Amino acid sequence: MVNPRSGDASPSADELAVEARTRGIDVHVLREGDDAAGLVTSSHAAFVGIAGGDGSLAAVAAAVLARDAALVCVPFGTRNHFARDIGLDRDDPIRALDAFAHGVERRIDVGRVNGRLFLNNVSLGVYAGLVHRREHRRRRGEALARARALLAVALHRHRLRARVNGRDVAARAIFVGNNCYELDLFTLGARNRLDEGRLFLWIAAGILPTAWDRRTGTSFRIELPDARVRAAVDGEPALFETPLELDVLPQALRVLIPERDAQATTRRTAMHDNPEASEHEQKQAQEGRQQEEESMRYPEHHDPDEQSRRAQREPED
Repeated sequence: MVNPRSGDASPSADELAVEARTRGIDVHVLREGDDAAGLVTSSHAAFVGIAGGDGSLAAVAAAVLARDAALVCVPFGTRNHFARDIGLDRDDPIRALDAFAHGVERRIDVGRVNGRLFLNNVSLGVYAGLVHRREHRRRRGEALARARALLAVALHRHRLRARVNGRDVAARAIFVGNNCYELDLFTLGARNRLDEGRLFLWIAAGILPTAWDRRTGTSFRIELPDARVRAAVDGEPALFETPLELDVLPQALRVLIPERDAQATTRRTAMHDNPEASEHEQKQAQEGRQQEEESMRYPEHHDPDEQSRRAQREPED
């Protein structure tokens, strides 16, 4: 399936469809009103591909998972975070079609929030507000929708008051990732693994979310004072009834990627697959930062940034 509304039209949806047909792949270009998940459910295909962005993937992946078929991701969106993390070349959707004939199967984790599947992440607070405002302005046809939304969010200082697994938090942003992200201010880095079987939850309390309190687990319960909450799921606006129940399904989804991309991903994962050494290095770095901070602080000096630094340390539940 090809979502013609995704991406920057290079190649175009028609060009991509022609290339797929020359390889013997059945193609359906999605039209307004098409139910992509329904098309998967009614299909008998062993491999189901979706050419689109992150927002196109999750609904299709849920239907693929229910049928125990295999998913082929063809990066055809704007950012294509999932395609990047699975090891694909985000700038070459034609190359991703090789997975149909010469694909290597990987099993990856999927997350769920109140029963809805997500491949990447769920966010509340400032990030969700950004996504909702961007979508609202985009529907109104305004230019620079993301920049305007970012400005509106930065000026809005409302904090979420929530309970996360029974612990009270006040946050500007709550972010839950399917596996571990490199996370920075308004920027999502890559994930080195998609099969750790864990969710990672970050809480940012500052006016700008520059310091994160990180927690890990296989499930989280987020209670909020309101009956419904705005969220963003894989970069798309969503509205949920509360509380939010999040869990992970370890290695539940079968994904096919081209053989050469699979080899590159294996090498990349091997470089980061040494948890004992990584934990030791992190501990040494943390102790070094603490010693440096103490040596620079006068005994009677009150440091207003101490709470912020503490938030950067990473306790695990």
